[in-house]
Amino acid sequence: MTTHTTPPPMQEYLLDVPGKTIFVAETGDGPPVLLLHGGGPGASGVSNYSRNIGELAKEYRVIVPDLPGYGRSTKGVDGTDPFGHLADGIRGLLDGLGLDKAHLVGNSYGGACALRLALDTPDRVDRMVLMGPGGIGTTRALPTPGLNSLLDYYTGDGPSRPKLEKFIRNYLVFNAADVPDSVIDARYRASIDPEVVAAPPLRRPSGPNALRTLWRTDFTRDERLSRLPVATLVLWGAADKVNRPSGGRMLAARMPDCDLYEVANTGHWVQFERAELFNRVCADFLAGRR
Repeated sequence: MTTHTTPPPMQEYLLDVPGKTIFVAETGDGPPVLLLHGGGPGASGVSNYSRNIGELAKEYRVIVPDLPGYGRSTKGVDGTDPFGHLADGIRGLLDGLGLDKAHLVGNSYGGACALRLALDTPDRVDRMVLMGPGGIGTTRALPTPGLNSLLDYYTGDGPSRPKLEKFIRNYLVFNAADVPDSVIDARYRASIDPEVVAAPPLRRPSGPNALRTLWRTDFTRDERLSRLPVATLVLWGAADKVNRPSGGRMLAARMPDCDLYEVANTGHWVQFERAELFNRVCADFLAGRR
């Protein structure tokens, strides 16, 4: 039977970067690895990687920020260029930590942040692992039911625990029973932070620049993707209902140094649903053992 441990004790601090403050938790020694979480309601760094931090920290310095707009970091994300806004914040975090470069591991929204950072400044990224990243082929098909559920959370009648539970159990994971009620409770509490409700960090583009934003947030429209020198591993749940698994094949076809691992019987949360597999494959890839 699979067992899951809680994250080890972590050093916690707030780091000021240009225009914002980022909350960071870290543990372990070795090459630096930033774990960038997804963008679902109530998401945060340590909670999203609770099943991975301890294992990766045996070999790496594991740095887990709350992305701008989430957790204990400064709220609000530039809706005209959300991936660029996140990437700028994490690049500022690297500067603040005195790191010339680091490995990046990103899930969903965090994967889009990692990929944008790598495209803008490839010299700052060592190796990169992406799990169901956002922004892949998004202008080539209508949003999935799972993505619509995520984007609708703060609209209509507003946030609620049943709404969040439906998104997590019906769309985020393959096996609904794998997510404890306590995870949903904690995420719901975080999702109704008044600052977040006032400025949701993930929403549909709107206004006169909406089309430009849509185009900018589809990496398959970015010609730099075919020249990106960063060694990349893409893991994608074959049953992902939020971001289509075909996105993994798009990346593998366009990127010059990209391995693709499609994970059977797994949804959008590979690092949580298949933690033992993820921890092993991720650690080996970052170390250059595969």
